[in-house]
Amino acid sequence: MEYFLQSSDYVAVSFWLVSIAMVASTTFFFYEGMFVKASWRTSMVVAGLVTLIAAIHYYYMREFWVHTGESPTVYRYIDWLLTVPLQMIEFYLILVAAGLAVSSSVFWRLLLGTMVMLLGGYSGEAGWVTPSLGFVIGMTGWVIIVFEIFRGEANVAASKNKSLKQAFDALRMIVLIGWAIYPIGYIFGFLTPMIGGSIIYEDALNIIYNLADFINKILFGLIIWNAAIKDTIRK
Repeated sequence: MEYFLQSSDYVAVSFWLVSIAMVASTTFFFYEGMFVKASWRTSMVVAGLVTLIAAIHYYYMREFWVHTGESPTVYRYIDWLLTVPLQMIEFYLILVAAGLAVSSSVFWRLLLGTMVMLLGGYSGEAGWVTPSLGFVIGMTGWVIIVFEIFRGEANVAASKNKSLKQAFDALRMIVLIGWAIYPIGYIFGFLTPMIGGSIIYEDALNIIYNLADFINKILFGLIIWNAAIKDTIRK
């Protein structure tokens, strides 16, 4: 078996592209974080940590795929277990950075939704529960997150600051639309085979997941950077 990256292996190529993009984004976020207002620096560090953690995991995921041809499920969910809560923390951090009064319960509700979402997805992919039940559990966690940022206390707090509202709206659209790519990948990978046969479509599953991470992790950080720069210029 060939253990080097092949141009015909589009899944491996997508792993490689995302890993390099994550490294470049990490460098950008850490560097730019030195020039924003002090209240935004933690948010910029967290944005950089998200892409740094993802870059490391994508290196190992690519190697796993090239060597085995199988989905790197454990690596991917370890990555998500670390990075997705950090992204949820960002909603809380940017509200604090803008000087808005928001209770710590916002953070805990977002964290709860995140853990339910990840636990459901992994349980379905690892075979702990049926793929359908895992999908339902995971979507329940996603709904908790969406409700909090669109109708909960986080949304109420963000609406009090017009300059922050634009960035907050962009971030929550990523969660609503960008994160919808993940269940699409799950459907193609695990639910579609239940209808048409027993084969799990690992190629489609991984390419869709990689595309989702590329968009959601990097763009998420860029929106925070843009908000931080604008707020810094106004000081």
